[in-house]
Amino acid sequence: MAKKKNKSNVKNHVLIPKHEKLSEKEKKTMLEKYNVSLKELPKITKEDPAIESLNVKEGDIIKITRKSETAGKAVFYRGVISE
Repeated sequence: MAKKKNKSNVKNHVLIPKHEKLSEKEKKTMLEKYNVSLKELPKITKEDPAIESLNVKEGDIIKITRKSETAGKAVFYRGVISE
């Protein structure tokens, strides 16, 4: 018997930081600003429950904003891959 995916909305869970898909312009600006390529970014799969509702495709970049006790907020970027 096949396992069913849990389709509960984890996006609103208190422990899940804010995830946003960058536009193509924002993606280009971010890659230039940090002088990195898409291949050099940490990865996130497009099946990740935190980004399922963002309509992502392989090659997109996700901006993750977390609350930080020391910095106020911390921003991380992930490149979308398919499993």
